[in-house]
Amino acid sequence: MRAPKITLSDVSSKLPFPEFKNKNLLLTALSHRSALHEHLTPSKESNERLEFLGDAILEFLITDFLYHRLPHEPEGKLTLIRSALVKTTTLAQIGHELNMGERLFMSKGEEKTNGRNNESLLANSFEALLGALYLDQGIDAVTALLKRTLIPVFDEIMRTHSYRDHKSHLQEIVQARGLAIPVYEVVSSIGPDHDKTFTIQAVIDGEVQGEGAGKSKQQAQQAAAAQALEHYH
Repeated sequence: MRAPKITLSDVSSKLPFPEFKNKNLLLTALSHRSALHEHLTPSKESNERLEFLGDAILEFLITDFLYHRLPHEPEGKLTLIRSALVKTTTLAQIGHELNMGERLFMSKGEEKTNGRNNESLLANSFEALLGALYLDQGIDAVTALLKRTLIPVFDEIMRTHSYRDHKSHLQEIVQARGLAIPVYEVVSSIGPDHDKTFTIQAVIDGEVQGEGAGKSKQQAQQAAAAQALEHYH
């Protein structure tokens, strides 16, 4: 089903952040390049340039936040935590919570291939949103939006240590116990080529210790390793 047409007057009122002074910026942030080809957006350009800007602003603000929030942590750990905060899956989840997929302008073809739920597309659009907000209201407005959306994820990441690479962590633990290096076996691969879901098991010394699913084999392996870590902890 096609998302309802969004107008200049109502688009910003539906999103949980301040009204845009220049609503055309917001419309551009919500315009996937495919929409331009079929004239399905009021914007004259796609959100790619805003995404480029938003990505840089996001990295700077998160780096500044971590630098001051964790004054005694080394650069390596700060980098891991930042990566966990700004990775595609994290940003896509925020985009989903903001219902950005429903609000995006995109082509019929992009929509048919589940574009409104595509993680990369949602993450990119959230970054474009940050870029648009910066141009419209400045860095303080972007900081306020991140405090309401992304910063709360920080506490969960620290609590669960999910900033660590689960596969590397699991390998360290099993080797310390004299066990074999984990082997990751694909259990299933479901869906069309552009939208597959992989299920993978972490096998150690011939026994399944964890299972996980993801849109890529790497993501599924990390999920399986995370479950195996719970077993050993």
